[in-house]
Amino acid sequence: MNADRNFDDITGKFSKNIYGTTKGKIREVIVWQDIENILNRWPSHQKLTILDAGGGQGQIAYKLAALGHDVTMCDISQQMLDIAKHNAESAGLSLHYYHCSIQQLAQCVDHPFDIVICHAVLEWVNDPQHVLATLKAHLKPNGYLSLMFYNYHGLLFRTVTLGNFGYVQAGLTKRKKKTLSPDYPRMPNDVYQWLNDLNFTITQKTGIRVFHDYLIDKQKQQTRFDELLEMEKQFCRQEPYIHLARYIHITAKL
Repeated sequence: MNADRNFDDITGKFSKNIYGTTKGKIREVIVWQDIENILNRWPSHQKLTILDAGGGQGQIAYKLAALGHDVTMCDISQQMLDIAKHNAESAGLSLHYYHCSIQQLAQCVDHPFDIVICHAVLEWVNDPQHVLATLKAHLKPNGYLSLMFYNYHGLLFRTVTLGNFGYVQAGLTKRKKKTLSPDYPRMPNDVYQWLNDLNFTITQKTGIRVFHDYLIDKQKQQTRFDELLEMEKQFCRQEPYIHLARYIHITAKL
């Protein structure tokens, strides 16, 4: 789709501004807890087939491969895939890679998966319901979806607390397109309804960064990181914190 974002032009920013930061570490830890809960639905010795759709630089994909699972990655960005492949091969891991959008998956993959992962993609595509339908088509009956999206409520709350009232009054519309700020922040209730319409059952909702981004003293994101992480773990699956988080991670069963 023409409006869907390809990150070949700013791939380097991801390593610097997301993956290598305190916010990236919190995201990784909290999401991985949820993924471990999904994995525990099967016997520990069972080798699962897992699709990481829009998998970026592959942090989750090669952690899953390291556990012995059969992991497939796709991404619209060739540069992202190259980084993912390099990192995996450096660790002696073998994955399957496809340079394609999620909407093009059927042209590359002809079998369903036990688990489908799709993180930080919905907020970059202009037809999220089509993406979710495609993900469902690649999931086995009784399989699990790990879905994370950029939360509109978290963006609004953060924007107001920063005093950026003009941005709110403009409908949170970006002035520059080629940034790391998502194009289409999602209303959680919309995402829940889309999943319900596709006959998914939501089994878990988790807030990703429920406190981190709102700290007034930014230095404490680093100097008090361990304490902050423990508080994130403690409150991330409780209301009202889930819906104030910057991202929401959903576990859903088909």
